[in-house]
Amino acid sequence: MNHMNLEYLESLYNQFKTSPDSVELEWKRFFEGVEFAKDGSLGFSEKELNVYHLISAYRNYGHYEADLDPLTNSVAPSELLSLKTFNLTESDLNTQFQIASIIGKPNATLKEIIAHLKSVYCGKLTVQCAEALPDVRDWFIREFEQNPTNFKLTNEEKKEILTSVTQAESLEKFIHTRYVGTKRFSVEGADAVLPMLDRLTSKGAELKVEEVILGMAHRGRVNVLANYMQKDVAQMFADFNGPTEVEAPIEDFDGDVKYHLGYSKVKKTKAGDVEAHLAFNPSHLEAVNPVVLGMARASQRRRKDTKDRNRVVPVLIHGDAAFAGQGIVMEVFQMAHVRGYNVGGTVHIVIDNQVGFTTNPENGRSAHYSSDVAKVLAIPVIHCNGDDVESCIRAVDIAIRYRQEWKRDIVINMICYRRFGHNEGDEPAYTQPLMYDIIRKHPTLREIYSKQLIQSGACDQAFADSLLSNRMNELQQIYETAKANPPKLKTFKFEGAWKGLKKGNAADMVKPVDTSVDLAALKKVGQLIASVPENFNLHPKLNKLVENRKAMANGTEAVDWGMAELLAYGSLINEGTSVRLTGQDCVRGTFVHRHSGFYDTKTGEVYFPLKQLNSEKTNFCVYDSILSEYAVMGFEYGNSIWDPSFLTMWEAQFGDFGNGAQIMIDQFIAAGESKWQQMSGLVLLLPHGYEGQGPEHSSARLERFLQLAAQNNIQVANLTTPAQIFHALRRQTKRDFRKPLIVMSPKSLLRHPRATSMIDEMAKGSFQEVIADTFVSDAKKIEKVVFVSGKLYYELLEEREKSRDQKTALVRLEQIAPFPADKVAEVLGLYPNAKKLVWAQEEPRNMGSFQFVYFKFVEVLEKLNSKLNITYVGRGERSSPATGSIYRHKVEQQQIIEDVFKV
Repeated sequence: MNHMNLEYLESLYNQFKTSPDSVELEWKRFFEGVEFAKDGSLGFSEKELNVYHLISAYRNYGHYEADLDPLTNSVAPSELLSLKTFNLTESDLNTQFQIASIIGKPNATLKEIIAHLKSVYCGKLTVQCAEALPDVRDWFIREFEQNPTNFKLTNEEKKEILTSVTQAESLEKFIHTRYVGTKRFSVEGADAVLPMLDRLTSKGAELKVEEVILGMAHRGRVNVLANYMQKDVAQMFADFNGPTEVEAPIEDFDGDVKYHLGYSKVKKTKAGDVEAHLAFNPSHLEAVNPVVLGMARASQRRRKDTKDRNRVVPVLIHGDAAFAGQGIVMEVFQMAHVRGYNVGGTVHIVIDNQVGFTTNPENGRSAHYSSDVAKVLAIPVIHCNGDDVESCIRAVDIAIRYRQEWKRDIVINMICYRRFGHNEGDEPAYTQPLMYDIIRKHPTLREIYSKQLIQSGACDQAFADSLLSNRMNELQQIYETAKANPPKLKTFKFEGAWKGLKKGNAADMVKPVDTSVDLAALKKVGQLIASVPENFNLHPKLNKLVENRKAMANGTEAVDWGMAELLAYGSLINEGTSVRLTGQDCVRGTFVHRHSGFYDTKTGEVYFPLKQLNSEKTNFCVYDSILSEYAVMGFEYGNSIWDPSFLTMWEAQFGDFGNGAQIMIDQFIAAGESKWQQMSGLVLLLPHGYEGQGPEHSSARLERFLQLAAQNNIQVANLTTPAQIFHALRRQTKRDFRKPLIVMSPKSLLRHPRATSMIDEMAKGSFQEVIADTFVSDAKKIEKVVFVSGKLYYELLEEREKSRDQKTALVRLEQIAPFPADKVAEVLGLYPNAKKLVWAQEEPRNMGSFQFVYFKFVEVLEKLNSKLNITYVGRGERSSPATGSIYRHKVEQQQIIEDVFKV
């Protein structure tokens, strides 16, 4: 340190004397904590300032010397905390420093200062918050320096903790001996997570928490299900034993492996009941994170907790390698304070077992800690040693208090180990021989903690031993009962938010749905959509849009796509159904078609006309999202499964961008009902259509959704009129069941002069899975029936009108999956003299709908005893969805159009 430091400090001090709040919080606390000379100057030496910087270093970096690793007894000293770094020597250790007053020890010696700081920041519990907001950092300094002895556990609480870790260990030991080699992804080594969850729940209840929604990967999940979620252990043993009979026959339910299953339970605490939910999730690490947050947002809405957001707390348990390596973690962090995704903070617990599947930390991340990715949002991290259960309990106690007070994310990094391999059939010593030599000799947490309690007199050896033996005996009795009388697997109960709904089957999918609307009411909604407040400064280019929308509402002008969407939303809100739409640029719409909100050109304030329909029970929620597909789609999926009363939608900027969320589509949206009985009515709006915009802006990968479509799991549509999107969206919430809907949204049809509908036709109409040719004057003259989907229909229609072809019928397949076989057969029956059946598409042959519809058409023709063969017209097989050349695109597109009428 040099003289300039003291001069700078003097100037800061003078500023502080004039205006205390004008200096940074750290310096304010500094000046408040020291004594000054009689003349009002600072009046101390450079050494005092050096000691102050040493104190700051311990606050910022003390965690680097903390005793956090259960597998080693030594901690390497850090140069960041050495005396020489601060121009101090051992000769200064016995010198008193008045700066010690800022740690609550006025005039303590340097030796005493360091001893205190080491006890606070270098034990088995520490905090990393150097990057945090100044107020947050100050909160943690007070928590660690001023209140270290405030956290006291009674002997009764200690016995409860011992009971918890004993139950965790006994279950693992029991399964290990009864189901040898069976995968269970044991919690052993991270046993402390069980009492941590108990503490989070009980302390949370004291702080107004009514619901905890938990997401976690496979490590320790079976144990959490049994000992925290209190799932029937007999049912869990039945899952291990083999196929389980379902409580009531339920079609299209395939189930999942036991370490992917979710559960719900009401937890009893001294401060009140807390609903606990463990979300279902696949093996794809961290994928459940945004789903849990979407569930939490829906629960907060339902509990009218959207202001304080303190009644529902999301908790995410991460693996160390996954937390450091999976990009979804960063996406979820970036959503934390965004208006449409805020859930009032998430408690993150990283189970850092110091190895991935077989990968050591130095190969799994670039950062020192697996939790260091949290630093991107300056999120504080509490580090704790997994072998010190009381430190782990205190960590979660601090975390839930912080979350409730600050409404921000908090991370607990519990450094522990994995007693066995990645799974119980794996040999970890192949890749970590030295680590596992230590682990084999290492006592369990139950052994460590029971010894501590016996030595302290909190319990005796007999009590500790009886906990284990009694539980093992109980498990043996449950095991024998489950073997003799296997419990039936319980089916999903349609209660709570799902009351009045059911599981939709094949028959339900083809039932007609009344989606009509009173015309006068619809016109009134239309007028509202076209309204702006008095003195609102509308962008000049939008004046015509507003006038056109007024005419659409009056019925004097045809309704376009954007207006039809808004009419669907408004009519649903009028009828008591809330609407939530999110996605990149979805307020305006990527293609400037929606304009669900108007921005004042002078104030920048946004006005949402449809929000005028909001009530106590209904909301119109439309949010531009972060530039993410994976996390945002997952969040909306969570919303949709937790609150079916909403029409929940996610829109891609371009349809193919949805492939950035392919895990969500494959593992949750398409398979959730089959695996977990998890129903969802989520709508994906995916712009699709070949307009010469290149391979990345043409195809929404329709073929992928069709490949996933089976067992009536999803609906896939490629629509051609505004009335169709109007009724398709209304149908989503008018049915007494929920299924995801994938819409291949148009681009060119948004303003196509023929892709329009009149408002009176929309009001009295309904969704049509198949639209027969409305321009055919004599059906008996038709010799060729062309089935087509999406925008290609209008190009073919234009060509037919040019050529005056009267022998070709153009039939629109609006809903591709589930395939409307009966409607297709009905339409084919309209053309008794047809000699050719053509499937036309603009996508390559190995993409689009052809591979899916071909066999569906074959089945229909077989039932009709028809001799028609199916001819394909479209692009040939390709590796890329489309050409990047606009010239080549036009040539290809024209060739398809001409070929339809030539074959």
